Amino acid sequence: MATQSPQAASVSQTQAGMPDMDAIELLTQDHQTVKELFEQYEGLSDRSLVSKRKLALKICEELSKHAMAEEEIFYPAVREASRSNEDLIDEAIVEHASAKELIAQIVAMAPGEDLYDAKVKVLSEQIDHHVLEEESEIFPRARDAEIDLQAMGSQIAARKAEIELPDMQA
Repeated sequence: MATQSPQAASVSQTQAGMPDMDAIELLTQDHQTVKELFEQYEGLSDRSLVSKRKLALKICEELSKHAMAEEEIFYPAVREASRSNEDLIDEAIVEHASAKELIAQIVAMAPGEDLYDAKVKVLSEQIDHHVLEEESEIFPRARDAEIDLQAMGSQIAARKAEIELPDMQA
């Protein structure tokens, strides 16, 4: 039986729509994507209501898929790796719940409504805080643990691809 070279495996994974990244690289890329979306939102004028709605919904969709994949795949593995990670994971889950509340409010609103921009801004600030903690505390612990981050990266990518969020229509 022939075996694939690492390059061929990488190409086939990429062609199948699965990034050849470990879980932390993938989650970090998600963080960067959302940061850029928030920056684009900040650059819009008060009159750009259609663009604001599309961008806000894209932010909400990206965050929702990311959070779901983390909660279903990444966090349980990090929690299981060491009891010392429990408090960090608990805090991250509470931060996700807070973000989900704001996301639901933003999705239910229209740009131009009172507090719409403020809610997007507060969500951005909450996500900045959450990302800082994840990248500086949780990710290093995950790297130190005996977790197959490469396999988990594929799992997370696959899970995110299958998640459908019908509530996030423009």
